[in-house]
Amino acid sequence: QVVESGGGLVQPGGSLRLSCVASGVDFSTNPMAWYRRASPKQRELVASITGGGRTHYADFVKGRFTISRDNTKDTVYLQMTSLGPEDTAEYHCNADLTNGTSRPYDWGQGTQVTVSA
Repeated sequence: QVVESGGGLVQPGGSLRLSCVASGVDFSTNPMAWYRRASPKQRELVASITGGGRTHYADFVKGRFTISRDNTKDTVYLQMTSLGPEDTAEYHCNADLTNGTSRPYDWGQGTQVTVSA
């Protein structure tokens, strides 16, 4: 399972750091990712990171978000800066489902990010 935290209400231009602790599947070699869903849109991939630390970002967050992981803590992070109202969404982490070698977790509750003045 995964447990996400760190969301909240932030003003436009602000920053947040999300955390996700994973358990039940070997974490260190599992490609991980952050996703977001803003109703009524479908869930979209925000960023991914391999076990070795190679990262990939969706175009809409490049230069603003940074994904990282601490394999000693089974945790993946998402540092978000220059947030705008368009980033308002429920953020989830899971294995990188676009990577054929990943081992998915059960979806967690997610963490809500709201960007508003």
